[in-house]
Amino acid sequence: MPVKFATRRFALVLATAFSALPASAADLLHVYRDALVYDAQYAAARATAEAGREKQPQALAGLLPTVGLSGNSFWNNTDYKVRVDTLKDSYSNKYNSNSYGVNLTQPLFRWQNFVQYDQSKLLVMQTEANLAQAGQDLIVRVAQAYFDVLFGIENLRAVQANKASIAQQLAQAKKNFEVGVSTITDTYESQSRFDLATAQEIAAENELEVKRYALRVLIGKDPGELNRLKPKAVMEPPQPANMEQWVDAAERDSFVVQAQQAATEAAAKAIEINKAGHYPTVDLVANYNQNNGPGQFGVGSIDNTTNQIGVQLNIPIFQGGAVNSKTREAVAKRDAEQAALDNAKRSSALGARQSYLGVVNGLAGVRALEAALVSGLSSLESNRLGYEVGVRINIDVLNAENQVYVTRRDLAKTRFDTLLAQLKLKAAVGALGEADLERINTLFEAP
Repeated sequence: MPVKFATRRFALVLATAFSALPASAADLLHVYRDALVYDAQYAAARATAEAGREKQPQALAGLLPTVGLSGNSFWNNTDYKVRVDTLKDSYSNKYNSNSYGVNLTQPLFRWQNFVQYDQSKLLVMQTEANLAQAGQDLIVRVAQAYFDVLFGIENLRAVQANKASIAQQLAQAKKNFEVGVSTITDTYESQSRFDLATAQEIAAENELEVKRYALRVLIGKDPGELNRLKPKAVMEPPQPANMEQWVDAAERDSFVVQAQQAATEAAAKAIEINKAGHYPTVDLVANYNQNNGPGQFGVGSIDNTTNQIGVQLNIPIFQGGAVNSKTREAVAKRDAEQAALDNAKRSSALGARQSYLGVVNGLAGVRALEAALVSGLSSLESNRLGYEVGVRINIDVLNAENQVYVTRRDLAKTRFDTLLAQLKLKAAVGALGEADLERINTLFEAP
């Protein structure tokens, strides 16, 4: 065999072997890490947090000294005219004058600056809580998109299995009609169900494509094959198994509540800041100035140096009612933030209740649907056998097949909804993190 031909044949065999290997499927954890890098919504939250952290150094600047350097240089053209009784004289002078100075101001008492610094700490706390909430939201959004794709796959498989079963029943109905053991009605019924299953298959394929694209928007690439939920995956109930404990934790520890709590306290500080408009201010002031110019009537030159250090007091007396108006505005905003805090606590409590019940009832629903699927498959076999021996009619078999399809679809959805409810429950109390994804990721396996 020529060497060139042998090389080509070896390359072909090698390529075929590698193409036959199963591609590695993406798991939930890797998809989440891709979303951490690519997701635009989370990137915006990170940038917003970076901007929010600058509130504290900006407020600190109000407590630190300010130093300014000033200078000027002027060309002067001066005319002097003197008139004293009968004496008249005039004199003109052209010269250059220069000056420069350094000014330092150190606030000693500016109450609004001290309060603003305390307020800035609260605003940074709000920023960090919002970023943490955005991180939890990203986990939930990734899991939702991931589970939606997997449910789309399971739904399509159930539709196709249902369609295949109906196709077999349609073929059997046609055969029975040809040999005269059934009426044309059985064929029409089977054909109708087959056409409906075909329409359901098209809809399921379209829905799966949409869900795949939604996941792609999160991670910036085609997810490809995804790990599937293990058939015997065991989902754990909430711990502690007490809904009120979860509700109390949500009202206290939810990042939404924490962010709103900080916003409410910051709004209360704003009232103090505006009231401080009535208070006096005291600053330490130091100046150094150097001036250079000609002497009197252009004779010689004069260098003038001034050093000053002292305390400057400023007492506001009347500002047109602006301070009182701004204070009232701050009080109203504080009340609005307090109402928003109450709403955040109630919403977090509601979310914790819904998620807790979603997990508990979801686990019960999974067990019930698993039992229903076993019963449905048994019923389908019984109806098929009864149809063959003439004790069941065609519609009985079709209904049993449809029931199996519906049960499979509902079981897949309930499983994914229960897993998502577990994540939402942890998010409701501000405890959702990558470790929770790692735990759920163990329930999946490569297809």
